[in-house]
Amino acid sequence: MSSNLILVADDDRSVRQVLSQALGRHGYKVRVTSNAATLWRWISSGDGHLVITDIIMPDENALDLIPRIKKIRPDLKVIAMSAQNTLLTAVKANQSGAFEYLPKPFDLNELVSVAKRALKENTFQQNYTLPSKDAIDQLPLIGRSNAMQEIYRIMARLMGTDLTVLITGESGTGKELVARALHDYGSRKRGPFIAINMAAIPQELIESELFGHERGAFTGATGRSAGRFEQANGGTLFLDEIGDMPMEAQTRLLRVLQEGEFTTVGGSKALRANARIIAATHRNLKLLVRNGVFREDLYYRINVVPIKLPPLRERLDDIPELVQFFLKKISTEGSTEKILDQPAMQCLKTYSWPGNIRELENLIQRLSALYSQEIISVETIESELPDIFEASPGEFCQYKGGGLAESVEQQLKDYFSAHAGSLPPSGLYNRILYEIERPLLSLTLNATNGNQLRAAKLLGLNRNTLRKKIRLLNIPITRKKIDTH
Repeated sequence: MSSNLILVADDDRSVRQVLSQALGRHGYKVRVTSNAATLWRWISSGDGHLVITDIIMPDENALDLIPRIKKIRPDLKVIAMSAQNTLLTAVKANQSGAFEYLPKPFDLNELVSVAKRALKENTFQQNYTLPSKDAIDQLPLIGRSNAMQEIYRIMARLMGTDLTVLITGESGTGKELVARALHDYGSRKRGPFIAINMAAIPQELIESELFGHERGAFTGATGRSAGRFEQANGGTLFLDEIGDMPMEAQTRLLRVLQEGEFTTVGGSKALRANARIIAATHRNLKLLVRNGVFREDLYYRINVVPIKLPPLRERLDDIPELVQFFLKKISTEGSTEKILDQPAMQCLKTYSWPGNIRELENLIQRLSALYSQEIISVETIESELPDIFEASPGEFCQYKGGGLAESVEQQLKDYFSAHAGSLPPSGLYNRILYEIERPLLSLTLNATNGNQLRAAKLLGLNRNTLRKKIRLLNIPITRKKIDTH
């Protein structure tokens, strides 16, 4: 590999050292700094083939610096990284002209892969404006967990496009919020956002709702009515629960997506369709296709860019931030703002949340309405979820049947007790990680029948990282024989 000079700017010395070592091992020359002024001096003098910079630096915000870099050196690509892992950060990094945005902490193999791609590819610029301050204050998506980071990155890349999007996820995960964010911060934000729920409309009326009807088209049609496609002209049409759309309507929708025009029910004049399509469902469309109740060609038409939202049980670290958001929202409506104490908050993180974020919001609304005390305790949480938790005041809502954290905690208590007051041998941290990591990877590989690509995706790891761990932990790879008889 030919040497390429990479400029790394980060205020964290350990991060700069790790990046320098990681990229240096792959044949890159690396120059590091801790401030934007030095980085700007290097860039303005013509140094560097690639820039990797933290967004927050002591002397300047990189989101202000990147546009200046692109102005004097438009071909110089910038990879932005940040510990402020929100949708807004991803969107603003993308809009400022960054080649890629990486939320901290990130996989070093992924960084190297992005660096290689940046040195080869042409810069892709998106021309659209930043959201206003009022829009930023009303940003609907909450959470900085790892599970949400890829969602933010995908959404940031979609803001300046009209690509069709299919949002999947369990009920209550926020599919409509994602659709609204794509519209509100996208190129069609000045147009209307029109939503229609396929599961809430009688099947015989869906075509009329979507495409409109002419006077006399059917019994009760006393005048012309514009459908949702016509209403969404110049904006976004959100087709919620598209998996419940009847086959006849699927056929007409497919024709609109293919030809870009439609006719009203009972009409003959073709109308131009000018709306971005965002669809959503909690159902498995691939299974519906196999069962013959959803058109395969329509599935591929709407699944141009898939976004799969994680359930709340896979992003438990976001619960405190979500709770604070809901409490503040309720207080602005006239109620006294309440606080959850630490045991109560920990209690919420032990629940599986089958109703996801919608269930959490409903619980917070109920707590605010029914309890007069300013501080909500763990006992109150237990009383509101009696069928889920053992009512054990002060014990952090012990979940029936226990959980991984509780089991590990008990094992560690027993381990320390066994040493009768003395300390165990050094290296405890790595030994414990080994005991947890090895069965986790082994069982995941077993579940995917030894398929490392699927296992890496399930675990949320880079495939190269998984391979390295398999070697280090000496995990055997076995594939089940498939009975063909």
